[in-house]
Amino acid sequence: MAQAKSSSASSEASSAPAINIATAAVFEPLLEPARYKGAHGGRGSGKSHFFAELLVEECLRFPGLRAVCIREVQKSLAESAKKLIEDKIEALGVGALFDVQKSEIKTPGGGSILFQGMQDHTAETIKSLEGMDRCWVEEAQTLSEVSWRMLRPTIRAPLSEIWASWNPRFEGDPVDKFFRKDEHDPGRVVCVEANWRDNPWFPAELEGERQDDLKNDAEAVPHVWEGAYVSILKGAYYAAGLVDAQRDGRICAVYVDPNLRINCHWDIGGPGKKADAMTLVISQWVGREIRILEGIEGQGQVLGYYLEELRRRGWLDARRPFMVVPHDAAQTHADNPTGIDFEAQLKAAGYETKKLHSPPGIVMQRIQAAKRLMPRMVFNNARSEHNLDGKDKTGGLRAALGWYHEKRDVDRSVGLGPNHDWSSHYADAFGLMAIDYKEPALTINRSVERPRYGTMA
Repeated sequence: MAQAKSSSASSEASSAPAINIATAAVFEPLLEPARYKGAHGGRGSGKSHFFAELLVEECLRFPGLRAVCIREVQKSLAESAKKLIEDKIEALGVGALFDVQKSEIKTPGGGSILFQGMQDHTAETIKSLEGMDRCWVEEAQTLSEVSWRMLRPTIRAPLSEIWASWNPRFEGDPVDKFFRKDEHDPGRVVCVEANWRDNPWFPAELEGERQDDLKNDAEAVPHVWEGAYVSILKGAYYAAGLVDAQRDGRICAVYVDPNLRINCHWDIGGPGKKADAMTLVISQWVGREIRILEGIEGQGQVLGYYLEELRRRGWLDARRPFMVVPHDAAQTHADNPTGIDFEAQLKAAGYETKKLHSPPGIVMQRIQAAKRLMPRMVFNNARSEHNLDGKDKTGGLRAALGWYHEKRDVDRSVGLGPNHDWSSHYADAFGLMAIDYKEPALTINRSVERPRYGTMA
């Protein structure tokens, strides 16, 4: 049974009464000072509510405190924790001490709370965060290796703290690995696991949702409600194919045939601050076998980043891939700093390319083609020193395929097509490969046999 503990905070006016804040016992270790504080787990645990309340409390305890709430990509303030923090300020009855503005919150003593996305920053612009006393990373499972490495040394004020809350996605996600697997000096990193059963105020509405999932979508429960890593979601387009591949031993070490072409199929994102992810699926077709060699994903990066990543991972010289791109590779996007379309940039870099047309209904065509071909696919699970994220070479791709599912209109009980989320970018590149696949030509040799002794007239 979850338990709650109560703490108190005083506002900057010495005559103000104490403010009582009830806290779930699971979060008690995070109340003491530490350089890094993390909370991971499933839905309904109260992770975000705890950190929002803690941030308000810290602003009251330390007038002038400066804080920033970070996400990997923040397309609007509606995606940030700003509204949640505003609700906590009102619930604690300290609204008179804060000035809620359009893009930030002014705190007691001249401090502030900012809300920013890491994709909005470069190595130069992130220096603006050096004076922050608190940094809360929301949805930290999505933070890239580059962003995490850039953020940590930036938050450098005396006694500053970095907080992270997340629902685990992949074992190799940078923040998850840092908190749960890396070694640290005692007391420097404090991390707790919190799930629905740890929340003393777990609402009946969410319990109803959880029970629905237990009855109708049990495969999703470990990730959604218990904070387990993503596996295979029931009803995902490729769930059955991945289960069969695992059972048949087709998720294994895969080797490259030096005599055959290597293909690289792309789903194009962009270099802009709010661009979708860019994904690459590298494969080789050996007879009727489709070898899925590696997946590469990034966000907010220019093309040169991915070409360097290909070289760094050994896809160069004799292993230089043939590039297959979707129809939008011929477009020049507004956030493209070169003014040159994507396919032209690849050709200028010395790659052979092919562009595939996308007729109406292409998304479902990709899905059907990929499902039909999955019995022929072998997924490379070899690990490499080139993989900074710690995953095997197709681990991220397989996780995305295991999650990629239909969006549903529950009221009308109809499907609305594939759900556009974090998994759809890998799924699109994978599907592009499937519709590009060509059956090996069947060779028929006919021999003409003649009688040994001739024929009779």
